[in-house]
Amino acid sequence: MAAYRWKYFEENEDRPEKPRSYGVTEMRGPHYSLLSQNVLQDIFESMGQFVDGLKFSGGSDSLMPKSFIKEVTDVAHQHDVYVSTGDWAENLLRKGPSAFKEYVEECKSLGFDTIELNVGSLELPEETLLRYVRLIKSGGLKAKPQFAVKFNKSDIPVGDRAFGAYVVPSPRSSEFVEDVDLLIRRAERCLEAGADMIMIDADDVCKQADSLRADIIAKVVGRLGVEKTMFEASNPRTSEWFIKQYGPRVNLFVDHSHVMDLECLRGRNLGKNHASVLGSSYFLF
Repeated sequence: MAAYRWKYFEENEDRPEKPRSYGVTEMRGPHYSLLSQNVLQDIFESMGQFVDGLKFSGGSDSLMPKSFIKEVTDVAHQHDVYVSTGDWAENLLRKGPSAFKEYVEECKSLGFDTIELNVGSLELPEETLLRYVRLIKSGGLKAKPQFAVKFNKSDIPVGDRAFGAYVVPSPRSSEFVEDVDLLIRRAERCLEAGADMIMIDADDVCKQADSLRADIIAKVVGRLGVEKTMFEASNPRTSEWFIKQYGPRVNLFVDHSHVMDLECLRGRNLGKNHASVLGSSYFLF
């Protein structure tokens, strides 16, 4: 019977061993498809060395029994994979100011390592967002704010004002405006407050490979650093673009079905088209 062997990739000085702080591959977990514990175990056993993190997307963890969540986080930790909450935190705001601290404590007890804060959905004052980042860090977990490039027009500062000055609240607008400079300023403040990484929302930036906003991505990476940012690569073509532009050090969030494709891209010189790169990942011996 023919056997398959993983093709050897030349040593790359920009690709450290796990646990990695850059060149991170975060994998989408339960959300679009419910992955059983056994399926996750199979994924981690077959390619766990290439997976750095597992993310419960779309707040899916809130719909699962706590016992199941704990089993999943335990399996991930056995393979040196961190676990992120996804963006469920905004659903706790209606429960009162103490709810977020309780949420952090519960996440820690369930085995989560990272709490993601979807800034666009939270719609919080900047100082409150920074307080949440500090709460997460004081709870012993990692904080990863997620920013979109478009902001509600009501949230965009008008004119110069002193830091901390009172701003009269304005009615919420239904108009969203692109403002990459505001994204960067707020992300920088989150990093100063202790955030470990900044997640960039794929919408209007890198949702499709044919419409990537290279100008926005370059500005974000140039100001925040490639090691402090993570981008969603919704398909292998998008992954290939990021690796070509920024090398294997770039942090990417991908579907579990694209993990091996991404590792192929990280591990070789991309002088060929995408099909040839991925098509030659395995060979018979």
